[in-house]
Amino acid sequence: MADDFDISGIDEVIHGRLRLGVMAYLAGAGAGSAEFNELKARLQASDGNLSVQLRKLEEAGYVAIEKTFVGRKPLTRVRLTPAGRKAFVAYLDAIGRLVDGVPKTVRGAEDPAGTKP
Repeated sequence: MADDFDISGIDEVIHGRLRLGVMAYLAGAGAGSAEFNELKARLQASDGNLSVQLRKLEEAGYVAIEKTFVGRKPLTRVRLTPAGRKAFVAYLDAIGRLVDGVPKTVRGAEDPAGTKP
């Protein structure tokens, strides 16, 4: 393995599957925000699990959560913060460096169809 192998740049707050999904979805959203129910549907998450994961991202300063009412219905909107966008870009860079360090033979580049044993 290369001497420059380093996993210290992997942000533990982002790295969880659901939190990573939230960050990726918000980063790809035009306005950088989404409604709770939209996130829940896209990430196939339960109310409780998504709430817990959003709280972790909020505590890290990566998302801002705004709760309002539309008529009498509650509306929760989640927005990626500038700190969250910066952390997500750093996370992607760190993952990219790790993946780049994996030999192409391990990644299947020599047999993209997966036909060799």
